[in-house]
Amino acid sequence: MSTGTDILITLQTFTKQDGEISKYDRKFEGQLFQMGNSIYLRYTEDDDKQEKAVVTFKINNNGGIQLTRKSKEMRMQLFFENNKRVSATYRTPYGEIPIETVTPLLSVNISDFPLVGTVNIDYFLYSGGNLLGEYKIRLQFSV
Repeated sequence: MSTGTDILITLQTFTKQDGEISKYDRKFEGQLFQMGNSIYLRYTEDDDKQEKAVVTFKINNNGGIQLTRKSKEMRMQLFFENNKRVSATYRTPYGEIPIETVTPLLSVNISDFPLVGTVNIDYFLYSGGNLLGEYKIRLQFSV
């Protein structure tokens, strides 16, 4: 698995900001690979409304997850650990914005034969002590 395995990713996100709820539902072709004790899921978001972005989920063996979303103009790194408040940064063309996540739900299930898995993350996003929104990520993958 260290050279990378092609996978199909089904991603759903639910966002609640300012009382409004939105849903995002897409499928991506991506790759899964293992480096050391961590598993990486990577795919490229590419649609007409936004610039292309490479998205990586790093699943650590301690259960924590690091989500990186990187495009030409911005880079966002979020860290998720069960029931912990974790600091992160959102780099924009205008500078870095300090952000924090609080994760009440984090679960990862991966099986090898056949290679399939799910990642479920519910989190709150804060900046400057203010709640920016509530988010849910539901990711499934298979070969």
